[in-house]
Amino acid sequence: MTRRTHMTSNIVDVLLVGSGAMSTTLGMLLKQLDPSLSITMVERLDQIAQESTDAWNNAGTGHAAYCELNYTSQNADGTTNIDKAVTINAAFEVSLQFWSYLVEQGLLPEPHNFINRVPHQSFVWGERNVKALKSRFDAMSAHPAFREMEYTEDPRTMAEWMPLVMQNRTGNEPLAATRIEHGSDVNFGAVARNMAQHLQSLDGFTTELSADVTDLVKQSDGSWRVTLEQKGQRKDINAKFVFLGAGGGSLPLLQKSGIREGKGYGGFPVSGQWLVCEKPELVDQHFAKVYGAAPIGAPPMSVPHLDTRVIDGKRAILFGPFAGFTTKFLKNGSVTDLMKSVKLDNLAPMLSVGKNNMDLTKYLISEVRQSHKDRCDSLRNFFPDAKDSDWRLAYAGQRVQIIKKDGKGGGKLEFGTEAITAADGTLAALLGASPGASTTVNTMIGIIERCFADRIKTPEWQTKMKEMVPSYGQSLIENTDLLLEVRKRTLETLKLNP
Repeated sequence: MTRRTHMTSNIVDVLLVGSGAMSTTLGMLLKQLDPSLSITMVERLDQIAQESTDAWNNAGTGHAAYCELNYTSQNADGTTNIDKAVTINAAFEVSLQFWSYLVEQGLLPEPHNFINRVPHQSFVWGERNVKALKSRFDAMSAHPAFREMEYTEDPRTMAEWMPLVMQNRTGNEPLAATRIEHGSDVNFGAVARNMAQHLQSLDGFTTELSADVTDLVKQSDGSWRVTLEQKGQRKDINAKFVFLGAGGGSLPLLQKSGIREGKGYGGFPVSGQWLVCEKPELVDQHFAKVYGAAPIGAPPMSVPHLDTRVIDGKRAILFGPFAGFTTKFLKNGSVTDLMKSVKLDNLAPMLSVGKNNMDLTKYLISEVRQSHKDRCDSLRNFFPDAKDSDWRLAYAGQRVQIIKKDGKGGGKLEFGTEAITAADGTLAALLGASPGASTTVNTMIGIIERCFADRIKTPEWQTKMKEMVPSYGQSLIENTDLLLEVRKRTLETLKLNP
């Protein structure tokens, strides 16, 4: 039996749980706003950003809604609703502004180390899908945010845009594609690790690795006593503000906190897998992120796409993701995670979601049972000449989709991200998945506005926020002239121009 010893308490202004894109971004923002803040970041693994943020555990798509068909929807009259796409696009522009500031200040390395231009394309087949893509293009290209989108039904043009996809494609089935050239591939793991490296060089910032958070207790003075287990020792940290940015691990910690705002939430874990090709002669022929339409019954995170990835300077192609089901909430989690997350306050929503999502459950089971050939057959919809032997299976990060009350006594399953904050602003948690890391900066600014409400109103913080994010305080959705102005700068600074 391992003997646990008790270590003395630390007192900090901010405790960040998890070391991925969310926590490191919040840490960077807060340290820029007030260098005197004492911040501790706690990570259960022995390295930074090894779960969902790590490059191989996600698609690396800078989610700007250029190519992701699940961010738009069909209206009853056949037109396309682009509201969600516009919102996601504006949020990603906030991330690009902050990264541009960090590059200009020398706080992030040269852009090619973490972000690279990769065109974002949509590709569909079949008369119905072609009609839907044309409707989507008509609605999106009319909006200033998407004015550079191109559309084609010409096989020769598509062959130029996506040679592997069009190689030896036979038959007369209708095809269509769209493209925006200044799309991006982001190594979110590199972003987080570079930010963490800078933070660790600052006074008042400490990192605790291989440290599990086992308890959170609200103190009479309003602070939180957070208990860690680290290499057989117990350590208490008193924090004025706690952020739970632990990916799938955030839900159990939110439940431990006991805050009223966290009641009723549950989680639906979905695993993912990729087919990966690193064969140079194929990699050199594909330079795009090509997104298709999701199969009927598939969750939005399973929209198939054939992606160019640039990871640590090396290019590869990923295809997927193939969804699966596991009861773990983290890739390095426990099979008991789901069972332990079931509480009296979320039992009804979780049972309701289970009952009403049988098609999704059947879909996930069918995905798990696929053979390598089955997965390569799916790939051949995108790349007809694909050979099974050129591709290997890799496991992506774990995602925990949000289950919440629906107001009717049941529950609903959501596929976005949601920030939950305590009424007194002393604790915040981030739940959910896509678009996730792409909108991190916008999401973390929202948490600062809610949890540091008095300080964000001061002239000093207002000035600094506008220095870091020039559009701060203004809507990029409403002010499209400002959107195009900041985009011009970020594309140049991050070297994303075609």
